[in-house]
Amino acid sequence: MNLSSLVTFLSAILPTTLNATSSNETLTLEHHTQIIHDEARHRDIPVTLYFPNTSNCNKNAPCKVAIFGAGYGMANTDYTFLAKQLNQQGVLMVSIAHELANDPPLSREQPFVKTRNENWQRGAQTVLFVRQALKSQYPEYNFDAVTLMGHSNGGDISALLANQGHSFIDAVITYDHRRVPLPRTKDIKILSVRASDYPADDKVLPTQAEQLQFNSCVVSIANARHNDMADHGPQWLKQQMSLVTAAFLHGKSCKELDVLLSNYNINQ
Repeated sequence: MNLSSLVTFLSAILPTTLNATSSNETLTLEHHTQIIHDEARHRDIPVTLYFPNTSNCNKNAPCKVAIFGAGYGMANTDYTFLAKQLNQQGVLMVSIAHELANDPPLSREQPFVKTRNENWQRGAQTVLFVRQALKSQYPEYNFDAVTLMGHSNGGDISALLANQGHSFIDAVITYDHRRVPLPRTKDIKILSVRASDYPADDKVLPTQAEQLQFNSCVVSIANARHNDMADHGPQWLKQQMSLVTAAFLHGKSCKELDVLLSNYNINQ
């Protein structure tokens, strides 16, 4: 991708990234919060839906869906900058509040693959239940080709679910998840956006050879901190996360994502 085509692409998908005085934080955000009751588990699940700014979604041409999980200790409403970016791309973002007041705390003891498994399995089951409930409620959105997304522990939940072989999962985007290995498959498009302060556990991320083999992508944001990858984080970090997310959803290659990140502020 040369510089001219880079600028053209950025201008088309993320105009606010190219204009420091016009952040997507100023865009309107149509959202709705509801409680979905899971009778089998006696669980009330809060979800917030962020609707795309379009009237073109219908049963015959349903709009895309992303299901998001927050980092542990974060609110599911702490990622509105990503919701606005997804909405600009015509995507409905469903953000799930995975942690309820009576849930056991996330384990701090190793090995996490065992001690946190209950949390991840519970979260995966919640995603499955929420998807099925909303699929009948919102037929104008395509819940049969979902992008799973998540930050930190929410990304671990998405990765766990993606390894279970469900046909409705079209793509997975994680933001600095660190514990659950990503799928090694060509059937699911994979992107993991990495911060700079903490490494992932062994074998969580695909190697360079595996990325080539399975057409998955791992990109790093220089000087990014794990705990800043939310609404309270610095504007430059939210811009880069939004940029690479939008580019990935537009089918850009891993190499192109690296170019975009390294040149994102050319017009700042």
